[in-house]
Amino acid sequence: MSSSPSVPGPCRPSATSGGPVADPAAPGAAADSVPAPDAPATSVPARATPVTRPLRPYVSELVLTAFTRHRRTGLRLGALTLLAGRSGSGKSSALRAYEALARLAGGAELGEVFREPEALVPEGARPDAQGRRGFRIGCAADGPEGPVRLEVAVQAEPELRIVGERLTAGGLVLLGSALRDPRRRVVQAAWHTAGAEVTRGLLPDDRLGTALLPLRVAGTTPGQRRVLAAAEQMLVALRSVFACDPRPDRMGGPVPLGTGRLLGGCENLAAVLARTRVECGRRHGLLVEALREGCAGPVADLLAEPCGDGRVRALLDRGNGIRTGIERLGDGELRHLALALVLLTGPGVLEVDAAGEVPDALQTLTVLADDFDRGLDRAQRAALLGLAVRMCVRGHIRLVGAVSDASWAAGAEGVTVVHLDRD
Repeated sequence: MSSSPSVPGPCRPSATSGGPVADPAAPGAAADSVPAPDAPATSVPARATPVTRPLRPYVSELVLTAFTRHRRTGLRLGALTLLAGRSGSGKSSALRAYEALARLAGGAELGEVFREPEALVPEGARPDAQGRRGFRIGCAADGPEGPVRLEVAVQAEPELRIVGERLTAGGLVLLGSALRDPRRRVVQAAWHTAGAEVTRGLLPDDRLGTALLPLRVAGTTPGQRRVLAAAEQMLVALRSVFACDPRPDRMGGPVPLGTGRLLGGCENLAAVLARTRVECGRRHGLLVEALREGCAGPVADLLAEPCGDGRVRALLDRGNGIRTGIERLGDGELRHLALALVLLTGPGVLEVDAAGEVPDALQTLTVLADDFDRGLDRAQRAALLGLAVRMCVRGHIRLVGAVSDASWAAGAEGVTVVHLDRD
C-alpha cells in the first residue's frame, strides 16, 4: 500500500518476497509467462549439502504490509518470541493479525474473523474513486516444502471482501487471485497445473483461497502436487493457534465441567484441572512444581473439588490438611498458574482449531499471549520464562507474547525479542 493507499489490489511482490515474480491472475498474462512449478528456481551445485527441513510446519514470519499502525512490517518469529514496545506500538494488533490468519486458514468466513474491519485500515489511508479502502496481511511458513509465503489483500470499505491473494514458494507463484469484477462476489484465481500451464477458476471473495485448494486441485500432476503441498504446509502451520489472555477476575469460582478444554480467558481452569490431573499425572506434577515457584506459601498439590451440583472448584493443598480456594490468590499468582497450565498442555486440552486430518506429531501448537507479563512479579516472570523456554525448545509448542518491556528477558537463551516502537 502506498502513502495514499486505497484498497489493496492483487497481491504484488513485497519487499520481503524475494523479488518480482509473474502474477498468474493478472489480466492478459500468458500461461507461458508463469514459471513452471516443478522447475528449480536456481541451479544447485552437484555436491551441495542437502538442506534439512523441519517436519512440523511453523510460521517463521508475520508480514503486516498495511494493517492498523503497521506499514511494511516484517516480524521474524522464533520458537519463543516476545514482541516488546510501548502502548500503541502495535503489539496487540500483530497478535490479532496472526490469529485472523489462523482462523481464515481453518475455513472461517471473512465476516466472522473481522467484525470491525474499518478499524484495521491504516490511519491516513484515503479511499479510491470508488470509495474503497482496505488492509493487507500475510506470513511465511517453513516446513518440509521449504519456505512458503502467503499474502492476503482485504477490502474493508464499502464492503468486506478478499480482493487478492498470493501463495508462493521458491519465488514461484503457486496460487494467485484478484478481484476483476466488483459486481460479483468472486475473485478470479489461477493455480499451477503442469509445466507452464495454469488452471483458472472462480473462488468466493469471503474465504481464504489457500484453504479451498484441497477441494479444487486434483493433485494428478507434479505442479498440482506442489501447489497442494505448499497449501497444506501453510494451513497446518497456521491452524493450531491458542490466543490466551487469562482473566483472574473470572477464574476463582466454581465452573461446570463442560468439555474440559481450556478457553482463552482461562475462566474454566478448574474444569480443565479436573481432567488433566487424572489423564496426565506427570504433567500435573510439573504444574504443581511451577505453581510452587509462582505462589506465596507452601504448595503440596493442586486439586479440583466437586461441588455436588455438576460444578468444580480449584483448591491449593497447602499441606497439613489446609486447603485454599484459588479465588484467594493474587492476580499475578492466578495468571502464572493459568499460563503454566497452557504451556504444559496441548491441542487436546486447549480450545484450538487443530487440523484433525494431520497427526499431532506433525503439528505445532502456537500460543499467542497478549500482555504476557501483566501482573507478574520478577520471580514469577523468571519462572514462567524458564518453563516456556523448556517447552518451546522441544518443538511441540511455540509462543508469541506481547510485553511492554523485555529487558527482563534480554539475553535469555532461546528467546527472540522483537522491538516495536511508535516512530
